[in-house]
Amino acid sequence: MTSASQNPSYQGSMLMIVAPSGAGKSSLVNALLQDDAGIKLSLSITTRAPRPGEVDGKDYRFLSQEDFLAERDQGHYLEWAQVHGNFYGTSKPWIESQMQAGSDVLLEIDWQGAQQIRNLIPAAQWIFIFPPSIEALEQRLRHRGQDDEATIQKRLAAAHVELLHAHEADYIVVNDSFEQALVDLKHILAASRLRSGPSMARNPALLRRLGV
Repeated sequence: MTSASQNPSYQGSMLMIVAPSGAGKSSLVNALLQDDAGIKLSLSITTRAPRPGEVDGKDYRFLSQEDFLAERDQGHYLEWAQVHGNFYGTSKPWIESQMQAGSDVLLEIDWQGAQQIRNLIPAAQWIFIFPPSIEALEQRLRHRGQDDEATIQKRLAAAHVELLHAHEADYIVVNDSFEQALVDLKHILAASRLRSGPSMARNPALLRRLGV
């Protein structure tokens, strides 16, 4: 896949949202999607079993391990990883079609997946959502009431690893105030749409008038 800045047919941008569990990433992403119809959330593909309430084609695309590996070997995934015995991947054809159609694509992804995509698509924008502090992050995890103590400790340990890679991101958004963090995300999206590659792809008539 060629980056949007290198392929004039890609009118949309790609934004990768990375954050430790409990930083408020999902709430911010949902609010952004509700406010802007021009951005689409990439649907991850996984081999894990659906959790209660999850719907195939809405929350994830659920595949057998055999089908997942077959698609992987055919080059259908922009990035993939194995986590706790389950496979996860991002659909390359779907992302290409959305960006060519002019939609901006949003990926909720971990730092390893972001690194893979950055190597393939340097123009992808990496946004890291920071909690106000580790103490605030732990408090949020406990208040959710979804995990036992062992799981909370695993999530905190993973958060420390995740935060070590924050300097690789293009943008840092601190989710201390939800309203301000959402405004910051909207500003990043607006700036991304004004980059030269997507702007030229959306306005070919301007270039023709200039003889470019």
